[in-house]
Amino acid sequence: MTSPIPATVLIVDDDADVRAATQRVLKTVGLQAETFASAKDLLQRDLPQGPSCLILDIRLPGMSGLDVQQKLIEAGSKIPVIFITAHADVPLAVRAMKLGAVEFLMKPFRNQDLVDAVQHALACEVVAGQERSDIAALRERYITLTSREREVMGLIVSGMHTKKVGSTLGMSEVTVAVHRGHLMRKMHASSLAELGRMAEKLKLPEANYV
Repeated sequence: MTSPIPATVLIVDDDADVRAATQRVLKTVGLQAETFASAKDLLQRDLPQGPSCLILDIRLPGMSGLDVQQKLIEAGSKIPVIFITAHADVPLAVRAMKLGAVEFLMKPFRNQDLVDAVQHALACEVVAGQERSDIAALRERYITLTSREREVMGLIVSGMHTKKVGSTLGMSEVTVAVHRGHLMRKMHASSLAELGRMAEKLKLPEANYV
């Protein structure tokens, strides 16, 4: 059996003492951490494949923590961000949280507060990772449907009855039932309610699922 990939915490702070202290705290609870002195150093590194989170000083030389967060978002990264700062700045905190930061800690912070924030961020990452995996699997199933099966699926999940689906698509109820059976098997859906939830996760257009 393949062992799970260990979690990695990335720490970006221009203060070497803060980097070292934060890394030591995380090591005491069994967490692996990598440190970076600048945003540039972080952005040159490929992000970890397994569960991870980012502890990011909001005020960095050259590029602010918020700029780093924005660049990661633009690159499609979903890594959870914990901001740390020595300056109480409510507007910055609000902006960071709106961009998806999971926590905003004021220096000096308690070790337990840091550990709690990191564990929360990693838990969120695990859940989000599973959700992304589930959606990818759904997409793989969806693309196996024929265009007619996609039409039938779209009308069914919109709440349309079999007879109405048939009249809308110009086919008999029996033919609609056959298509429905095929698409239910292909999508691994045990009920119409489950099929509807799948459509929501895939964010398929309401008017046209083809």
